[in-house]
Amino acid sequence: MTIPKPSDMTHPADLVKHGKGTGYVRTQKPVYLDLLPPCNNACPAGENIQAWLALVQAGFYQRAWQVLVQDNPMPSVHGRVCYHPCESQCNRQDVDSPVSIHAVERFLGDLALQEGWQVEVEAPASGKKVLVIGGGPSGLSAAFHLARLGHAVEIREAGPVAGGMMHFGIPAYRLPRDVLAGEVRRIEAMGVNIVLNTKVEDVLAEQAAGQFDAVFVAVGAHLSKRVEIPARDAGKMLDAVSFLRQAAEGAAPLLGRRVAIYGGGNTAMDAARTAKRLGAEEALIIYRRDIEHMPAHRFEAEEAMQEGVKINWLRSIKEIDQTNIQVEVMEIDAQGYPQPTGRYETLEADALILALGQDTDSEFLRKIPAIHFKTDGTVIVDANMMTGHAGIFAGGDMVPSERTVTVAVGHGKKAARHIDAYLNGGQYVAQPKHEVVGFDKLHIWYLTDAARRRQQSLDQATRAYGFDEVVKGLDQHDATFEAKRCFSCGNCFECDGCYGACPEQAIVKLGPGMRYRYDYALCTGCAVCYEQCPCHAIEMTPETGV
Repeated sequence: MTIPKPSDMTHPADLVKHGKGTGYVRTQKPVYLDLLPPCNNACPAGENIQAWLALVQAGFYQRAWQVLVQDNPMPSVHGRVCYHPCESQCNRQDVDSPVSIHAVERFLGDLALQEGWQVEVEAPASGKKVLVIGGGPSGLSAAFHLARLGHAVEIREAGPVAGGMMHFGIPAYRLPRDVLAGEVRRIEAMGVNIVLNTKVEDVLAEQAAGQFDAVFVAVGAHLSKRVEIPARDAGKMLDAVSFLRQAAEGAAPLLGRRVAIYGGGNTAMDAARTAKRLGAEEALIIYRRDIEHMPAHRFEAEEAMQEGVKINWLRSIKEIDQTNIQVEVMEIDAQGYPQPTGRYETLEADALILALGQDTDSEFLRKIPAIHFKTDGTVIVDANMMTGHAGIFAGGDMVPSERTVTVAVGHGKKAARHIDAYLNGGQYVAQPKHEVVGFDKLHIWYLTDAARRRQQSLDQATRAYGFDEVVKGLDQHDATFEAKRCFSCGNCFECDGCYGACPEQAIVKLGPGMRYRYDYALCTGCAVCYEQCPCHAIEMTPETGV
């Protein structure tokens, strides 16, 4: 092959690649960049997952925990109850299986409780006071982040303990009470004052009496939705939220030998599993759709069935006569909705638990004319999470959103930022997000087999007779191994791939944690560094002026 001389070329655009180079005039150059990992992007709490996983890889566990709690004050809780949408977006699933992010988060959270790690409040006292109404996940999160920003915070909680639905709605076999209590104590240790057994009826009066500069309302969805079912002589009927609350308090009602649960959400699964643990010989879930269209997470239904819970799919209750429940068989149409068939069956149950969803008790806010509501009772807030009344903010189950612990915690963090800006006479402006990096952008040339570390579970024979925690955590070795499965999508982790591959020695190492820089006087734009970068932290850009 004859390489043309510069004198033979009439324009730089006529230059072509020769081998790996780009000719006598460089037409493209590499630049280092940071992209957004899909796990970070999917986290409702806004965690910097990739950052704390990298610290776990290096064995810096306390530093990893400190990074984690900058966004989420209760990692031990979330490692157990979050439905980890981060993992459903993990790029590793296109190779083998997602990184077990929730298990590593739980490891850090449990280690922090074991070692007594505390969050240091470095911000000076602002002199401002904030009232938080509701001691559930959103209220606790808001209080935590406001305290870190230097504000004095008081939580008013109607119940006898903090935690809200985390305590009264999530059974102990999923979330041990000592774990939740430990996370709450750490928030109190930051100076947050939690006042229990105090139900706020008049927000403005409470704000004025306590001289609070702002209010965050985060009352959970504690009211069970009702359904009209013809009942000639109904047997024992109760709602799932009340049942789970009574079970958590050790005062569960007698259910009888056979218990039916009407609904297909996570609460229905918890109610059925709890009923079994309380002595029911048979727990039968009745749900009008199929497993593909249920609101419960798939693993929740699978765990329930492993424990002997039976599920009657495609059934809708039409009538109750004492212990007889008449159900109609349903069929799923092309749009995924259940349609009646006119065929009926009769089931028997000593008690029926209704698990058809929850509503928020927002009636006390209707005393404030400027606050407006959706038809379902949720509160309308603006982009700053503030209601129509200046200085009163709302989040969690109070506002239209997905109702999960992690979403609620994310609301608390977001509200704290906007409340802080409000108290300082300004507005919080979030930084623009980087582009999300997908699997198609990665160059996983180095990949070796690394099977996901699995969490052990309590055996089925044992779990059915008590409320001991079912799913166990990872030990230090497995948690560290799991963290090392992370691809570090979109961000340089100093693997030296580019440095070792550059044929022109145009890459300069800047030292541990400082990454690299290009010496463009030596770079030919051959793109070998780009092709070697496994995480797509290098992009080739057109050379200006060519």
